[in-house]
Amino acid sequence: MAQLLEKLPPGDCPRFIHRIIDGICGHALPRFRDYGNVWSLVEWMEVLEEATAFIKHACSKHLSDEEVQQQLDGLSAAHQEAIFNCLKARKEELRWALIENTNSVTSAQLQDFDWQLKLPLSSDKIAFLQTPLLNLDLNVKENGVLKPVTIEMDKEELQTLIHSLEAANKVVLKYLIF
Repeated sequence: MAQLLEKLPPGDCPRFIHRIIDGICGHALPRFRDYGNVWSLVEWMEVLEEATAFIKHACSKHLSDEEVQQQLDGLSAAHQEAIFNCLKARKEELRWALIENTNSVTSAQLQDFDWQLKLPLSSDKIAFLQTPLLNLDLNVKENGVLKPVTIEMDKEELQTLIHSLEAANKVVLKYLIF
């Protein structure tokens, strides 16, 4: 990557790196026609792939500033500074995008929810026990389609759900804080 990236004028490097980060975050990648005067098509594909891989690696592995600088060894100081500044400026956005991409295998997102607490009246036996039930209505967006999901839970099932959500929250927070 270093040898190819050196072909890019240092003043254009931040724009190029920001466009790669945009692509990782689900926006438009840089276009070959904007850089065709710098790289051949083969070089373009190589520099784009390697720069994207480096940025993803640096962010997903939570590399320290020193480790990032070591990885960029071989580039001019101006190129190193441009890449380093772009990574620092967009670290949070990159982290969220990489987490979202990791979770995109399931590709389901909770869009909205509503809940109700009720006492069942349909069965004499259950009504006699006065067992409260929770109706939880979720609107889940899966593969771009909004689907309603309704869940009915008793107190024990609700506690299990709450504990599962708390555990999931701890895992997410672990990856957000380094």
